[in-house]
Amino acid sequence: MVEWSDLKLFLAIARQGTLGAAARSLGLTQPTMGRRLRALEISLGQTLFQRTADGFVLTDEGATVFARAERMEEEALGLERELAGQNRQLSGFLRLSSSDWFGAHVLSPVLAEFSLSYPNIVVELLTDSRLLSLSRREADVVFRIAPFTEPEVISRKLLHIDYRLYVGRGGEHPKAGDGTGARLVTMDEAFGGTPDVAWLTRLLPKAEIAMRSNNRDVQATLCRNGAGLAVLP
Repeated sequence: MVEWSDLKLFLAIARQGTLGAAARSLGLTQPTMGRRLRALEISLGQTLFQRTADGFVLTDEGATVFARAERMEEEALGLERELAGQNRQLSGFLRLSSSDWFGAHVLSPVLAEFSLSYPNIVVELLTDSRLLSLSRREADVVFRIAPFTEPEVISRKLLHIDYRLYVGRGGEHPKAGDGTGARLVTMDEAFGGTPDVAWLTRLLPKAEIAMRSNNRDVQATLCRNGAGLAVLP
C-alpha cells in the first residue's frame, strides 16, 4: 500500500526536478530521498522518473501518478483548512466607525459577506459625524478620509477613492480659480478641514456657500436638485 508521505516526497521531486532541491524543500537528506523514491517505484512496479543530466523527468507512468497525487494533496490540504477553521472559530463583538457614505456604499457589502463567513462575530457599524477614538476603545476599527493624529494608533491606507465636482442638470459650470456667482453644497463646519472642502475652496475661492450637510447622500440630492455644486465620491 502506498503511503501518503511517500507521495509527498514524489511530488516534491517532480516539482523541484532534482533530489537535492526536493530534499531541501522537505528538510530531508538527498540519500533518504533517493532511497524512498526507489522503494516507491518498487512498490508500484513502475519507473516514475527518467534520470537525465538536467534532472528528473516524469515518465508516462509517473505523470499518471503525479495527477492523482496532486488531487490527493488538494483533498488533504482542504481537510486541514476545514479542521483548522472549526478549531479556530472566531467569535465576539466588533465595533466599526466610518462616515455615512463609506459605511453605506463601501463597507456594507463587505460586512454582509464577512458576516456569512464569521457568523459568531457581532458587528456594530457606527456611521455618524463623531470621530470615535481608538485609544479610548470607543471603536475597534475606524475608517477616516484624513490621517490619524494619535501616535499610538496603527493605521494603514486602505484604498483610493476619486472625488469629483458635480453640478445639477442645467447648472452652469464655474470657471476654475474664480467661482464668482457659484453656489456650493459642502460639508458642515465641523468637517471644514477635510481634503475635499480644502480643494473646493482653492478651486473656487469666490464661490458662496449655499448649504452644508455632514451627509454625502444629502449633498448629492441637494446638488441634483439645483441647490449648488458639490464635491462627491
